Amino acid sequence: MLEYIFFDERPWKLFITFLVEKGLQPESAKEDQGFMVSLPDDTADELMDAIEAYYDEMLEMNEALFMEEQGDEDVHAVGVSVNLSDGRMVEASVDPKLLNRILEVLSTDEPGQFITAIVDAIEKPDERPFCRRH
Repeated sequence: MLEYIFFDERPWKLFITFLVEKGLQPESAKEDQGFMVSLPDDTADELMDAIEAYYDEMLEMNEALFMEEQGDEDVHAVGVSVNLSDGRMVEASVDPKLLNRILEVLSTDEPGQFITAIVDAIEKPDERPFCRRH
Protein backbone atom coordinates (compact mmCIF):
# COMPACT_ATOMS: atom_id res chain seq x y z
CA MET A 1 0.00 0.00 0.00
CA LEU A 2 1.07 3.57 -0.69
CA GLU A 3 0.53 5.62 2.45
CA TYR A 4 0.10 9.36 2.83
CA ILE A 5 -0.01 11.19 6.15
CA PHE A 6 -1.44 14.54 7.19
CA PHE A 7 -1.44 16.31 10.52
CA ASP A 8 -4.44 18.52 9.81
CA GLU A 9 -7.88 17.30 8.81
CA ARG A 10 -8.46 19.97 6.14
CA PRO A 11 -5.78 18.96 3.60
CA TRP A 12 -6.52 15.29 4.41
CA LYS A 13 -10.16 15.71 3.32
CA LEU A 14 -9.14 17.66 0.20
CA PHE A 15 -6.69 14.90 -0.75
CA ILE A 16 -9.34 12.21 -0.34
CA THR A 17 -11.78 14.22 -2.46
CA PHE A 18 -9.11 14.63 -5.15
CA LEU A 19 -8.47 10.87 -5.21
CA VAL A 20 -12.18 10.01 -5.41
CA GLU A 21 -12.60 12.49 -8.28
CA LYS A 22 -9.79 10.61 -10.07
CA GLY A 23 -11.86 7.42 -9.78
CA LEU A 24 -9.88 5.89 -6.92
CA GLN A 25 -11.19 4.35 -3.71
CA PRO A 26 -8.67 5.34 -1.05
CA GLU A 27 -8.67 3.91 2.44
CA SER A 28 -8.52 6.61 5.09
CA ALA A 29 -8.35 6.72 8.85
CA LYS A 30 -7.52 9.00 11.74
CA GLU A 31 -4.72 7.34 13.68
CA ASP A 32 -2.56 8.34 16.63
CA GLN A 33 0.22 9.67 14.40
CA GLY A 34 -2.13 11.62 12.10
CA PHE A 35 -4.65 11.39 9.30
CA MET A 36 -3.78 8.53 6.93
CA VAL A 37 -4.70 7.77 3.33
CA SER A 38 -3.75 4.51 1.61
CA LEU A 39 -3.82 3.50 -2.04
CA PRO A 40 -2.98 0.14 -3.63
CA ASP A 41 0.62 -0.28 -4.84
CA ASP A 42 -0.71 -1.00 -8.31
CA THR A 43 -2.28 2.45 -8.77
CA ALA A 44 -1.85 3.43 -12.42
CA ASP A 45 1.45 5.15 -13.16
CA GLU A 46 -0.24 7.90 -15.17
CA LEU A 47 -2.21 8.88 -12.06
CA MET A 48 0.78 8.77 -9.72
CA ASP A 49 2.40 11.96 -11.08
CA ALA A 50 -0.83 13.91 -10.50
CA ILE A 51 -1.30 12.31 -7.07
CA GLU A 52 2.27 13.10 -5.98
CA ALA A 53 1.97 16.71 -7.21
CA TYR A 54 -1.31 17.21 -5.37
CA TYR A 55 0.05 15.55 -2.23
CA ASP A 56 2.98 18.00 -2.31
CA GLU A 57 0.48 20.88 -2.47
CA MET A 58 -1.46 19.44 0.45
CA LEU A 59 1.76 19.00 2.45
CA GLU A 60 2.51 22.67 1.93
CA MET A 61 -1.00 23.54 3.13
CA ASN A 62 -0.57 21.14 6.04
CA GLU A 63 2.70 22.85 7.03
CA ALA A 64 1.22 26.34 6.67
CA LEU A 65 -1.75 25.41 8.86
CA PHE A 66 0.56 23.88 11.43
CA MET A 67 2.81 26.95 11.48
CA GLU A 68 -0.25 29.19 11.80
CA GLU A 69 -1.40 27.23 14.84
CA GLN A 70 2.09 27.23 16.39
CA GLY A 71 2.54 30.96 16.01
CA ASP A 72 6.14 31.96 16.68
CA GLU A 73 7.18 28.57 18.03
CA ASP A 74 9.75 26.83 15.84
CA VAL A 75 9.23 23.26 14.67
CA HIS A 76 12.30 21.29 15.65
CA ALA A 77 11.35 17.83 14.41
CA VAL A 78 8.81 15.86 12.44
CA GLY A 79 7.95 12.22 12.87
CA VAL A 80 8.61 9.62 10.20
CA SER A 81 6.78 6.32 10.62
CA VAL A 82 8.93 3.20 10.50
CA ASN A 83 7.32 -0.25 10.26
CA LEU A 84 9.17 -3.01 12.07
CA SER A 85 9.03 -6.69 11.10
CA ASP A 86 7.15 -7.57 14.31
CA GLY A 87 4.27 -5.34 13.19
CA ARG A 88 5.06 -2.38 15.43
CA MET A 89 5.25 1.10 14.00
CA VAL A 90 7.65 3.58 15.59
CA GLU A 91 8.20 7.27 14.93
CA ALA A 92 11.67 8.51 14.06
CA SER A 93 12.28 12.17 14.87
CA VAL A 94 13.70 14.03 11.85
CA ASP A 95 14.75 17.64 11.33
CA PRO A 96 11.98 19.17 9.16
CA LYS A 97 14.51 21.02 6.99
CA LEU A 98 16.24 17.74 6.18
CA LEU A 99 12.96 16.00 5.36
CA ASN A 100 11.87 18.90 3.13
CA ARG A 101 15.19 18.70 1.25
CA ILE A 102 14.74 14.96 0.78
CA LEU A 103 11.18 15.40 -0.51
CA GLU A 104 12.35 18.01 -3.02
CA VAL A 105 14.32 15.29 -4.79
CA LEU A 106 12.50 12.03 -4.01
CA SER A 107 8.89 10.95 -4.39
CA THR A 108 7.00 10.43 -1.15
CA ASP A 109 7.37 6.63 -1.30
CA GLU A 110 11.14 6.54 -2.00
CA PRO A 111 12.25 7.59 1.52
CA GLY A 112 10.04 4.77 2.82
CA GLN A 113 11.84 2.28 0.60
CA PHE A 114 15.19 3.58 1.87
CA ILE A 115 14.09 3.39 5.50
CA THR A 116 12.72 -0.14 4.98
CA ALA A 117 16.08 -1.26 3.57
CA ILE A 118 17.86 0.10 6.66
CA VAL A 119 15.35 -1.50 9.06
CA ASP A 120 15.70 -4.84 7.25
CA ALA A 121 19.51 -4.63 7.49
CA ILE A 122 19.28 -3.96 11.23
CA GLU A 123 16.65 -6.57 12.01
CA LYS A 124 18.05 -9.27 9.68
CA PRO A 125 21.80 -8.64 9.36
CA ASP A 126 23.56 -10.36 6.46
CA GLU A 127 27.19 -11.01 7.42
CA ARG A 128 28.30 -11.89 3.88
CA PRO A 129 30.42 -9.34 2.01
CA PHE A 130 28.17 -6.90 0.16
CA CYS A 131 29.45 -8.01 -3.26
CA ARG A 132 28.24 -11.58 -2.52
CA ARG A 133 24.64 -10.62 -1.61
CA HIS A 134 23.27 -9.84 -5.07
